[in-house]
Amino acid sequence: MKNYHGSCHCGAIKFNLNCHPITKGIHCNCSICRRKGAMMLAEAVDEANIIIDAKPEDIGLYQFDSKIAKHYFCKHCGIYTHHETARYPGKYRVNLGCIDGVDHFTLEYDLFDGKNWVPEE
Repeated sequence: MKNYHGSCHCGAIKFNLNCHPITKGIHCNCSICRRKGAMMLAEAVDEANIIIDAKPEDIGLYQFDSKIAKHYFCKHCGIYTHHETARYPGKYRVNLGCIDGVDHFTLEYDLFDGKNWVPEE
C-alpha cells in the first residue's frame, strides 16, 4: 500500500489516501461523470483508507437517481474530490486530478458503462 495526499483547488478539502500504487484510472459515462470529465481512482477503497481533512461546512454533497452514490465537492472552489460509489456502497473513489504527484493524463484507464448500469435489486 502507498500513501497519497490530495486536495481540492483551494485546499479547503484535503485528504490522505492509502491504496495500491496508482497505475490506472477509470472513466464513467453516467450522466454526472460524463459532465464532470474527471478520471477517478480505478480501485474502490474502504472508508478506513481515505482520511478527509475538512470542516463539514466546506464539503458539499450531491446525490441523484437512486441516492446511493454520494458525490462530494468543495463548496468554495467547486472541485469534485471524491465519492462513495453506487456499485460498492461503503467504498470510495477519488478524483485523480486532486492527488499530489499523480499525472492522470499519462495513465491508462478503463471505461465503466455507468450509463447502462442498473443496481441489483
